[in-house]
Amino acid sequence: MEDDAPVIYGLEFQARALTPQTAETDAIRFLVGTQSLRYDNQIHIIDFDDENNIINKNVLLHQVGEIWHISASPADKGVLATCYNKTSDSKVVTCAAVWRMPKELESGSHESPDDSSSNAQTLELLCHLDNTAHGNMACVMWEPMGDGKRLISLADNNILLWDLQESSAKAVLSSSTALEGKGQLKFTSGRWSPHHNCTQIATASDTTVRGWDTRSMKQIYCIENAHGQLVRDLDFNPNKQYYLASCGDDCKVKFWDTRNVTEPVKTLEEHSHWVWNVRYNHSHDQLILTGSSDSRVILSNMVSISSEPFGHMVDDDDLSDQEDHHQEEKSKEPLQDSIIATYEEHEDSVYAVEWSSADPWLFASLSYDGRLVINRVPRALKYHILL
Repeated sequence: MEDDAPVIYGLEFQARALTPQTAETDAIRFLVGTQSLRYDNQIHIIDFDDENNIINKNVLLHQVGEIWHISASPADKGVLATCYNKTSDSKVVTCAAVWRMPKELESGSHESPDDSSSNAQTLELLCHLDNTAHGNMACVMWEPMGDGKRLISLADNNILLWDLQESSAKAVLSSSTALEGKGQLKFTSGRWSPHHNCTQIATASDTTVRGWDTRSMKQIYCIENAHGQLVRDLDFNPNKQYYLASCGDDCKVKFWDTRNVTEPVKTLEEHSHWVWNVRYNHSHDQLILTGSSDSRVILSNMVSISSEPFGHMVDDDDLSDQEDHHQEEKSKEPLQDSIIATYEEHEDSVYAVEWSSADPWLFASLSYDGRLVINRVPRALKYHILL
Protein backbone atom coordinates (compact mmCIF):
# COMPACT_ATOMS: atom_id res chain seq x y z
CA MET A 1 0.00 0.00 0.00
CA GLU A 2 1.55 3.29 -0.98
CA ASP A 3 2.21 5.66 1.82
CA ASP A 4 2.47 9.44 1.71
CA ALA A 5 5.27 9.51 4.28
CA PRO A 6 8.59 10.94 3.11
CA VAL A 7 11.67 8.76 2.72
CA ILE A 8 14.89 10.43 3.84
CA TYR A 9 18.46 9.64 2.84
CA GLY A 10 21.49 11.37 4.34
CA LEU A 11 24.78 11.92 2.53
CA GLU A 12 27.85 12.46 4.65
CA PHE A 13 28.89 15.50 2.62
CA GLN A 14 27.24 18.75 1.68
CA ALA A 15 25.42 18.68 -1.63
CA ARG A 16 23.56 20.94 -4.01
CA ALA A 17 23.45 19.02 -7.33
CA LEU A 18 20.52 16.73 -8.18
CA THR A 19 19.13 15.27 -11.40
CA PRO A 20 16.58 12.57 -12.22
CA GLN A 21 17.69 9.85 -14.60
CA THR A 22 15.90 10.82 -17.79
CA ALA A 23 17.02 8.29 -20.41
CA GLU A 24 15.19 5.18 -19.31
CA THR A 25 12.19 5.66 -17.15
CA ASP A 26 11.23 2.31 -15.73
CA ALA A 27 13.29 2.89 -12.58
CA ILE A 28 12.90 5.74 -10.11
CA ARG A 29 16.45 6.99 -10.03
CA PHE A 30 18.12 10.24 -8.98
CA LEU A 31 21.78 11.25 -9.08
CA VAL A 32 23.21 13.48 -6.36
CA GLY A 33 26.61 15.20 -6.47
CA THR A 34 28.53 16.21 -3.33
CA GLN A 35 30.52 19.29 -2.37
CA SER A 36 33.36 18.36 -0.10
CA LEU A 37 36.52 20.44 0.20
CA ARG A 38 38.51 17.81 2.05
CA TYR A 39 37.58 14.48 0.51
CA ASP A 40 37.03 13.01 -2.89
CA ASN A 41 33.62 14.03 -4.11
CA GLN A 42 30.99 11.47 -4.97
CA ILE A 43 27.96 10.89 -7.10
CA HIS A 44 25.30 8.94 -5.26
CA ILE A 45 23.03 6.86 -7.47
CA ILE A 46 19.76 6.74 -5.57
CA ASP A 47 17.25 4.08 -6.62
CA PHE A 48 13.88 4.27 -4.94
CA ASP A 49 12.00 1.02 -4.46
CA ASP A 50 8.45 2.33 -4.19
CA GLU A 51 6.92 -1.02 -3.35
CA ASN A 52 8.96 -1.34 -0.18
CA ASN A 53 9.46 2.40 0.35
CA ILE A 54 13.22 2.08 0.64
CA ILE A 55 16.22 3.69 -1.00
CA ASN A 56 19.09 1.71 -2.50
CA LYS A 57 22.29 3.51 -3.27
CA ASN A 58 25.56 3.15 -5.12
CA VAL A 59 28.44 5.57 -4.79
CA LEU A 60 30.72 6.66 -7.61
CA LEU A 61 33.89 8.67 -7.03
CA HIS A 62 34.10 12.05 -8.76
CA GLN A 63 37.72 12.81 -7.93
CA VAL A 64 38.10 16.03 -9.90
CA GLY A 65 36.30 18.37 -7.51
CA GLU A 66 33.16 19.75 -5.86
CA ILE A 67 30.03 19.25 -7.96
CA TRP A 68 27.99 22.38 -8.60
CA HIS A 69 25.65 21.05 -11.25
CA ILE A 70 24.73 17.63 -12.61
CA SER A 71 22.57 16.59 -15.55
CA ALA A 72 21.73 13.19 -16.98
CA SER A 73 21.77 12.37 -20.70
CA PRO A 74 18.23 12.09 -22.15
CA ALA A 75 19.34 9.25 -24.44
CA ASP A 76 21.85 7.11 -22.54
CA LYS A 77 21.16 6.19 -18.94
CA GLY A 78 24.83 5.59 -18.22
CA VAL A 79 25.97 9.08 -19.25
CA LEU A 80 25.91 12.33 -17.28
CA ALA A 81 27.55 15.75 -17.23
CA THR A 82 28.88 17.65 -14.21
CA CYS A 83 30.10 21.18 -13.56
CA TYR A 84 32.76 21.12 -10.87
CA ASN A 85 35.35 23.32 -9.16
CA LYS A 86 39.03 22.70 -9.50
CA THR A 87 42.02 24.73 -8.37
CA SER A 88 44.42 25.73 -11.10
CA ASP A 89 47.34 28.11 -10.51
CA SER A 90 45.84 28.89 -7.08
CA LYS A 91 42.63 30.09 -8.78
CA VAL A 92 39.38 28.20 -8.49
CA VAL A 93 37.81 27.49 -11.87
CA THR A 94 34.55 25.74 -12.66
CA CYS A 95 34.88 23.15 -15.43
CA ALA A 96 32.47 20.77 -17.11
CA ALA A 97 32.86 17.19 -18.28
CA VAL A 98 30.83 14.28 -19.61
CA TRP A 99 31.12 10.93 -17.80
CA ARG A 100 29.99 7.34 -18.04
CA MET A 101 29.08 5.24 -15.03
CA PRO A 102 30.24 1.60 -14.84
CA LYS A 103 28.05 -0.70 -16.96
CA GLU A 104 26.87 -2.79 -14.03
CA LEU A 105 25.44 0.28 -12.29
CA GLU A 106 23.34 1.39 -15.24
CA SER A 107 20.48 -0.91 -14.42
CA GLY A 108 20.29 -0.66 -10.65
CA SER A 109 21.99 -3.69 -9.13
CA HIS A 110 22.94 -2.96 -5.54
CA GLU A 111 25.16 -3.89 -2.72
CA SER A 112 23.53 -4.21 0.65
CA PRO A 113 22.67 -0.72 1.91
CA ASP A 114 25.03 -0.86 4.90
CA ASP A 115 28.07 -1.38 2.71
CA SER A 116 30.83 1.12 3.27
CA SER A 117 31.89 3.22 0.31
CA SER A 118 35.37 1.69 0.41
CA ASN A 119 34.46 -0.23 -2.73
CA ALA A 120 33.17 2.85 -4.51
CA GLN A 121 33.82 2.82 -8.21
CA THR A 122 35.08 5.66 -10.34
CA LEU A 123 33.35 7.45 -13.18
CA GLU A 124 34.89 7.09 -16.61
CA LEU A 125 35.73 10.46 -18.17
CA LEU A 126 34.34 10.66 -21.71
CA CYS A 127 35.37 14.23 -22.51
CA HIS A 128 35.88 17.71 -21.13
CA LEU A 129 33.81 20.63 -22.36
CA ASP A 130 36.82 22.86 -22.76
CA ASN A 131 36.14 26.25 -21.22
CA THR A 132 39.63 27.72 -21.03
CA ALA A 133 38.69 30.52 -23.42
CA HIS A 134 35.19 31.06 -22.06
CA GLY A 135 35.20 31.26 -18.28
CA ASN A 136 33.53 29.38 -15.45
CA MET A 137 30.82 26.86 -16.28
CA ALA A 138 27.45 27.50 -14.66
CA CYS A 139 25.45 24.60 -16.08
CA VAL A 140 25.15 22.03 -18.83
CA MET A 141 21.87 21.36 -20.69
CA TRP A 142 21.24 18.36 -22.94
CA GLU A 143 19.04 18.70 -26.00
CA PRO A 144 15.78 17.39 -24.50
CA MET A 145 14.50 15.17 -27.32
CA GLY A 146 17.86 14.47 -28.85
CA ASP A 147 20.12 11.45 -29.23
CA GLY A 148 22.34 12.69 -26.41
CA LYS A 149 24.90 14.12 -28.82
CA ARG A 150 24.11 17.82 -28.47
CA LEU A 151 24.50 19.90 -25.36
CA ILE A 152 24.82 23.51 -24.35
CA SER A 153 26.97 24.89 -21.57
CA LEU A 154 26.80 28.34 -20.05
CA ALA A 155 30.23 29.73 -19.14
CA ASP A 156 30.37 33.21 -17.61
CA ASN A 157 28.71 35.26 -20.39
CA ASN A 158 29.05 32.65 -23.16
CA ILE A 159 26.53 30.17 -24.60
CA LEU A 160 28.40 27.19 -26.05
CA LEU A 161 26.75 24.55 -28.23
CA TRP A 162 28.66 21.24 -28.30
CA ASP A 163 28.46 18.17 -30.52
CA LEU A 164 29.63 14.94 -28.94
CA GLN A 165 31.46 12.67 -31.36
CA GLU A 166 33.12 9.24 -31.43
CA SER A 167 30.99 7.62 -28.73
CA SER A 168 31.13 10.88 -26.78
CA ALA A 169 34.91 10.77 -26.38
CA LYS A 170 35.23 14.16 -28.02
CA ALA A 171 33.23 17.38 -27.72
CA VAL A 172 33.38 19.81 -30.64
CA LEU A 173 32.21 23.39 -30.22
CA SER A 174 29.74 23.88 -33.06
CA SER A 175 28.58 27.42 -32.28
CA SER A 176 28.64 30.02 -29.56
CA THR A 177 27.51 33.50 -28.67
CA ALA A 178 28.31 35.97 -25.92
CA LEU A 179 26.13 38.22 -23.81
CA GLU A 180 27.07 41.81 -24.60
CA GLY A 181 26.64 44.65 -22.17
CA LYS A 182 28.07 46.66 -19.34
CA GLY A 183 29.64 45.15 -16.25
CA GLN A 184 30.49 41.57 -15.40
CA LEU A 185 27.62 39.72 -17.05
CA LYS A 186 27.31 36.10 -16.03
CA PHE A 187 24.74 33.40 -16.63
CA THR A 188 23.37 31.74 -13.51
CA SER A 189 21.23 29.05 -15.13
CA GLY A 190 19.41 27.98 -18.26
CA ARG A 191 16.86 25.53 -19.68
CA TRP A 192 16.51 24.00 -23.12
CA SER A 193 12.92 24.20 -24.34
CA PRO A 194 11.31 20.89 -25.34
CA HIS A 195 9.15 22.81 -27.87
CA HIS A 196 9.85 24.38 -31.30
CA ASN A 197 11.87 21.31 -32.36
CA CYS A 198 14.30 22.02 -29.53
CA THR A 199 15.59 25.20 -31.21
CA GLN A 200 15.18 27.49 -28.18
CA ILE A 201 16.78 27.91 -24.80
CA ALA A 202 16.16 30.36 -21.98
CA THR A 203 18.92 31.80 -19.81
CA ALA A 204 19.04 33.70 -16.55
CA SER A 205 21.67 36.35 -15.88
CA ASP A 206 21.38 38.78 -12.99
CA THR A 207 17.71 39.91 -12.98
CA THR A 208 17.10 39.20 -16.68
CA VAL A 209 15.64 36.21 -18.51
CA ARG A 210 16.46 35.84 -22.20
CA GLY A 211 15.34 33.48 -24.94
CA TRP A 212 17.74 32.34 -27.67
CA ASP A 213 17.39 30.54 -30.99
CA THR A 214 20.01 27.77 -31.05
CA ARG A 215 20.22 27.82 -34.87
CA SER A 216 21.20 31.48 -35.22
CA MET A 217 22.44 31.95 -31.63
CA LYS A 218 20.44 35.18 -31.61
CA GLN A 219 18.31 36.54 -28.80
CA ILE A 220 14.57 36.14 -29.44
CA TYR A 221 13.06 37.68 -26.32
CA CYS A 222 14.26 39.47 -23.24
CA ILE A 223 12.50 39.88 -19.89
CA GLU A 224 14.34 42.74 -18.20
CA ASN A 225 13.96 42.86 -14.42
CA ALA A 226 12.08 39.58 -14.45
CA HIS A 227 12.83 39.53 -10.71
CA GLY A 228 13.82 42.25 -8.26
CA GLN A 229 17.00 40.35 -7.46
CA LEU A 230 19.08 37.55 -9.02
CA VAL A 231 17.16 34.98 -11.09
CA ARG A 232 18.14 31.50 -9.85
CA ASP A 233 16.29 29.03 -12.04
CA LEU A 234 13.96 28.53 -15.01
CA ASP A 235 11.72 25.81 -16.35
CA PHE A 236 9.50 25.40 -19.41
CA ASN A 237 5.94 24.17 -19.21
CA PRO A 238 6.15 20.76 -20.96
CA ASN A 239 2.65 21.08 -22.44
CA LYS A 240 2.30 24.80 -23.29
CA GLN A 241 5.00 25.92 -25.64
CA TYR A 242 5.25 29.62 -24.72
CA TYR A 243 5.06 29.24 -20.95
CA LEU A 244 8.12 29.62 -18.77
CA ALA A 245 8.58 29.74 -14.99
CA SER A 246 11.33 31.67 -13.20
CA CYS A 247 12.34 32.09 -9.57
CA GLY A 248 14.85 34.15 -7.68
CA ASP A 249 16.25 35.95 -4.69
CA ASP A 250 13.19 38.21 -4.40
CA CYS A 251 11.42 35.12 -2.93
CA LYS A 252 9.06 34.99 -5.90
CA VAL A 253 8.14 32.47 -8.58
CA LYS A 254 6.84 34.01 -11.79
CA PHE A 255 5.14 32.54 -14.83
CA TRP A 256 5.65 34.11 -18.25
CA ASP A 257 4.14 33.89 -21.70
CA THR A 258 7.21 34.50 -23.87
CA ARG A 259 5.10 36.10 -26.61
CA ASN A 260 4.29 39.00 -24.30
CA VAL A 261 6.94 39.58 -21.67
CA THR A 262 5.86 42.93 -20.25
CA GLU A 263 4.07 41.33 -17.28
CA PRO A 264 4.15 37.87 -15.72
CA VAL A 265 0.99 35.83 -16.25
CA LYS A 266 1.06 34.88 -12.57
CA THR A 267 3.27 35.40 -9.52
CA LEU A 268 3.66 33.14 -6.48
CA GLU A 269 4.91 34.65 -3.23
CA GLU A 270 4.92 31.77 -0.78
CA HIS A 271 8.60 31.47 0.15
CA SER A 272 10.26 33.67 2.76
CA HIS A 273 13.78 33.47 1.32
CA TRP A 274 15.61 32.93 -2.00
CA VAL A 275 13.90 30.46 -4.32
CA TRP A 276 16.61 28.24 -5.83
CA ASN A 277 14.56 25.93 -7.98
CA VAL A 278 11.30 25.70 -9.89
CA ARG A 279 10.09 22.57 -11.71
CA TYR A 280 6.99 21.76 -13.74
CA ASN A 281 5.59 18.26 -13.44
CA HIS A 282 6.25 16.47 -16.77
CA SER A 283 2.75 14.99 -17.06
CA HIS A 284 0.47 17.36 -15.13
CA ASP A 285 1.70 20.87 -15.77
CA GLN A 286 -0.46 22.46 -13.08
CA LEU A 287 1.81 20.86 -10.47
CA ILE A 288 4.77 23.13 -9.66
CA LEU A 289 7.58 22.35 -7.23
CA THR A 290 9.77 25.02 -5.65
CA GLY A 291 12.68 24.79 -3.21
CA SER A 292 14.09 27.64 -1.16
CA SER A 293 16.66 28.78 1.39
CA ASP A 294 13.74 28.97 3.82
CA SER A 295 14.30 25.16 4.05
CA ARG A 296 10.87 24.44 2.58
CA VAL A 297 9.62 22.67 -0.50
CA ILE A 298 6.26 23.93 -1.75
CA LEU A 299 3.96 22.04 -4.11
CA SER A 300 1.55 24.39 -5.89
CA ASN A 301 -1.45 23.74 -8.08
CA MET A 302 -1.27 26.42 -10.79
CA VAL A 303 -4.26 25.11 -12.64
CA SER A 304 -5.46 28.43 -14.11
CA ILE A 305 -2.38 28.66 -16.36
CA SER A 306 -2.07 24.94 -17.05
CA SER A 307 -3.00 23.04 -20.20
CA GLU A 308 -6.17 21.81 -18.45
CA PRO A 309 -7.56 24.92 -16.74
CA PHE A 310 -11.07 23.45 -16.60
CA GLY A 311 -10.07 20.15 -15.11
CA HIS A 312 -9.69 16.82 -16.81
CA MET A 313 -11.97 16.63 -19.86
CA VAL A 314 -13.97 13.44 -19.74
CA ASP A 315 -15.20 11.64 -22.82
CA ASP A 316 -19.01 11.87 -23.06
CA ASP A 317 -19.37 8.16 -23.78
CA ASP A 318 -17.95 7.37 -20.35
CA LEU A 319 -20.75 9.08 -18.47
CA SER A 320 -24.37 8.25 -17.72
CA ASP A 321 -26.94 11.04 -18.22
CA GLN A 322 -27.07 12.32 -14.67
CA GLU A 323 -23.31 12.24 -14.37
CA ASP A 324 -23.17 14.00 -17.70
CA HIS A 325 -25.14 16.97 -16.41
CA HIS A 326 -22.99 17.15 -13.29
CA GLN A 327 -19.83 16.94 -15.37
CA GLU A 328 -20.90 19.83 -17.60
CA GLU A 329 -21.44 22.05 -14.58
CA LYS A 330 -18.10 21.01 -13.13
CA SER A 331 -16.13 21.59 -16.29
CA LYS A 332 -17.32 25.19 -16.82
CA GLU A 333 -15.72 26.44 -13.62
CA PRO A 334 -11.95 26.77 -13.82
CA LEU A 335 -10.31 25.16 -10.82
CA GLN A 336 -8.62 27.44 -8.30
CA ASP A 337 -4.88 27.91 -7.95
CA SER A 338 -3.70 26.86 -4.52
CA ILE A 339 -0.81 25.68 -2.41
CA ILE A 340 -1.22 21.91 -2.14
CA ALA A 341 1.41 21.16 0.47
CA THR A 342 4.45 22.60 2.21
CA TYR A 343 7.14 20.06 3.04
CA GLU A 344 9.30 20.79 6.06
CA GLU A 345 11.64 17.80 6.29
CA HIS A 346 14.72 19.92 5.59
CA GLU A 347 16.68 21.94 8.13
CA ASP A 348 18.97 23.66 5.64
CA SER A 349 18.64 25.54 2.33
CA VAL A 350 16.89 23.44 -0.30
CA TYR A 351 19.08 23.82 -3.38
CA ALA A 352 17.34 21.39 -5.69
CA VAL A 353 13.93 19.87 -6.35
CA GLU A 354 13.27 17.40 -9.17
CA TRP A 355 10.36 15.26 -10.35
CA SER A 356 11.01 11.61 -11.05
CA SER A 357 11.01 10.83 -14.77
CA ALA A 358 9.52 7.42 -14.06
CA ASP A 359 6.68 8.27 -11.66
CA PRO A 360 4.85 11.57 -12.18
CA TRP A 361 3.62 11.59 -8.56
CA LEU A 362 7.05 11.36 -6.97
CA PHE A 363 9.75 13.98 -6.40
CA ALA A 364 13.04 14.48 -4.61
CA SER A 365 14.46 17.50 -2.79
CA LEU A 366 18.03 18.09 -1.67
CA SER A 367 19.31 20.44 1.03
CA TYR A 368 22.84 21.68 1.52
CA ASP A 369 23.45 19.47 4.57
CA GLY A 370 23.24 16.43 2.28
CA ARG A 371 19.69 15.42 3.12
CA LEU A 372 17.73 13.96 0.22
CA VAL A 373 13.98 13.58 0.75
CA ILE A 374 11.67 11.62 -1.52
CA ASN A 375 8.02 12.66 -1.34
CA ARG A 376 4.78 11.97 -3.15
CA VAL A 377 1.97 14.18 -4.33
CA PRO A 378 -0.82 13.72 -1.74
CA ARG A 379 -3.02 10.84 -2.79
CA ALA A 380 -6.26 12.81 -2.58
CA LEU A 381 -4.96 15.33 -5.10
CA LYS A 382 -3.61 12.61 -7.36
CA TYR A 383 -7.05 11.04 -7.60
CA HIS A 384 -8.66 14.43 -8.02
CA ILE A 385 -6.45 15.10 -11.04
CA LEU A 386 -6.89 11.62 -12.50
CA LEU A 387 -10.60 11.12 -11.93
